[in-house]
Amino acid sequence: MFLVNSRAIIERTCNGSIEIVVQTRNKPGESQRIELPGGRIEQYESLVTALIREVKEETGLDVVEIEGEDTRIDTVGVDPSFEVECIQPFGVYQTLKGPFDSVGVYFRCKVQGELLQLGDETKNPRWISVDELRQLMSDDPLQFSSVDRAGVIFYLKYMEQN
Repeated sequence: MFLVNSRAIIERTCNGSIEIVVQTRNKPGESQRIELPGGRIEQYESLVTALIREVKEETGLDVVEIEGEDTRIDTVGVDPSFEVECIQPFGVYQTLKGPFDSVGVYFRCKVQGELLQLGDETKNPRWISVDELRQLMSDDPLQFSSVDRAGVIFYLKYMEQN
C-alpha cells in the first residue's frame, strides 16, 4: 500500500513567540504519539484541499493562509482527461523503511477559529512554543509519530537558520 499525506505546520505569534499546533494521535490500535495535523489525501483530491479538510476535521480550525499557495498552478482546462497540480510546499517526507510506504507534503499555514478538544482520530490539539517543541524532541523523539518526527526536526532546523 502506498499512501500520500498532506500535513500542516500551523503557526502563530503569541507574546513575541512562535507557536505551532500539535495533537495526540487517538486511533484504536495505534500508540498515542504527538503529531502534526494532517492525513491522507483522497483519490484525485488536491494537496491544498486535503490540507484544509484534515486541519478542520482534526483541530476545528479554518486554514486562512498557506505558504506557497501563490506558487500553485494546475492544468485544469488544458486536457479534460488529465489534470495536474504543482505547488511549492515547505517540505516533503518519504518513508525509507517501515510498516507502510508513504510520501507526505508539509505546508506552513495560518488559521482562525478555536481548537477542538477531540478531533477526527486525534485528541488534545494544542499550541506549543517552538522552544517547547525543541525540548520535547530533545527529551524523547520517539514520543512523536514516525512520519512527523523527521518533519519536526526539519522544521526546527529551518527555525534555527531563520
